[in-house]
Order: sequence, then C-alpha cells, then structure tokens
Amino acid sequence: MTIRKLIPPIHIHPLLLVFMIISFLTGTFVEMFIILMIVLLHELGHYMAASYFNWRIKQVMLWVFGGVMDTDEQGSRPVKEEFLVTIAGPIQHLVIYVLMFFSSFFSLLPSSIIDTIIFYNTTILVFNLLPIWPLDGGKLLFFLLSQRYSFQRAYNTALVSSIIICLVIIVIQLLFFPFTLSALLIMVFLLLENRADWKKRHFVFIRFLLNRYKGNNWIKSVSPITVPFQYTLMDVFSQFKRDVKHAIYIQMPDNQRLAIDETECLKSYFYDQNYNKTVGEVATYTTI
Repeated sequence: MTIRKLIPPIHIHPLLLVFMIISFLTGTFVEMFIILMIVLLHELGHYMAASYFNWRIKQVMLWVFGGVMDTDEQGSRPVKEEFLVTIAGPIQHLVIYVLMFFSSFFSLLPSSIIDTIIFYNTTILVFNLLPIWPLDGGKLLFFLLSQRYSFQRAYNTALVSSIIICLVIIVIQLLFFPFTLSALLIMVFLLLENRADWKKRHFVFIRFLLNRYKGNNWIKSVSPITVPFQYTLMDVFSQFKRDVKHAIYIQMPDNQRLAIDETECLKSYFYDQNYNKTVGEVATYTTI
C-alpha cells in the first residue's frame, strides 16, 4: 500500500477550529491533542479499508469526536464491503486499548496520560456507535435495515430515526443534566447534518439506481416483485433492495401477468427518459 493510500487528504471542520481555540484559552490543549489523535486513527482505519477496496475518496473531514470520509461510494458497493469499511474505524479503538495496556505494563507513559487516553478513547468509541447518521452506529443501523427493507425505505428510516434520537438526546440533556455547550453543539451539528442529508435523499436514491443501471450491483440473491400495472417506474424502483436482483411481475387489468427484468425498467427510465410511464406501459412496449 502506497503512502498516498495511507494518508488521506485531511480537512478540518470549522467547529473543530472553535474547540481548538477554546482549548488554548482554557489550558486543555493536551486533552484536545489526544482527542485529535484518536479521531485521526479512527478515520485512518476507515480510509485504509476503503483504499483496500479501491473506493473513490475525496477527503477526510475531521471534527470533534469524529470525522467524515467524503466518498461517492455509498449505496454503490456490496453491503458486506461497506460494513467492513465502517467497522474498520471502531476497530482502531481496540488497537489503542492494546497500546495503552503495553504502555502501562512497560511504563512508557505517565499513568495520568494513559488514563486520559483510555477515557477519551472509550467516550469517542461509544459516541460513534450511537445509532445516528452519519456516525458508524447510524451506518450500521442502515445496513441492518437494508437486510429487511428496500434501499429507499432503509435510508429514509435511518435518517428519520437519527433526527428523532438527536432531538431526544438534546431534550434529555437540557432537562436532566448540567448544561454542556460542547455536547449541545455536537448534537446540533449532527441534527443539521441529518437535515441536510434528508434534503438530498432523492439524489442518493437516484445514484443508487444509476449504479444498478450501469451494472454495478453485487447480486447475492434474486427476489420477485409483484406490482399493479398502474405503478410508475419510480414506484417500482422504491422496492429495490441492495445486493438483490429483482424479477418484476406486473398484474395487468385483464388478470394477465407480464414479467419484465429490472434492467428494462432502468433502461426505460434513464436511457429512454420515460419518467412518467407506468410499468404496465413499459412491459407492453417491451413484449411487442
């Protein structure tokens, strides 16, 4: 693996810059440095796993208690592959625990530094496993939902669940715990991220469909879909699942049932630009 694959293009989020300034003013720079190193190792885990699978990665954005790897591969890779890239981050925390064990055993670092590293390592690990998008826990929730539901439903459910969880945590924090500005800012940031992703959900779905149309669909199983003839193509697409090839059966008005491959539907939508045609019209035209 080349040096370029080991070290990603790194950008710092403005919110992190604010926290860095605060750490200088309050004399907590050591703690901030430890947090940054843990976050960086976490993101390097994601990055190296993604590079191993030859993902296209634009940058890694660092922010307090986490980071975001900017990539266009979401929804275009096998679920198993995305799962491995996702858990590669949390695995780095286990590596840090092992390093701290040996550092303590051989007295390589002061016990106070080791305790601080373990505390922040645990905090960041637990935080990143919260079922909130785009944290690792939110992505794992999305993968779990994808096993049962269609891509569109799983993605939308993951976003809605994340927004609800963010709001609940903010309310609980304000009502039952001492006010902490940093915790509030982080949850508000996640809430805004989910709001932005909700607005872009249609484009994410179209990208998922385009990858299927281009043949970038890793098939693990075949599953039939039965729909009425008056369904639009987008109604049919909304039932597509990840890593699954769909045979589409159309119930016509005369009780006849026509079969059409999902590739024909995708071709009709993207190549022929039949955005408003029903699946019945597409099937009738295809079988003529």
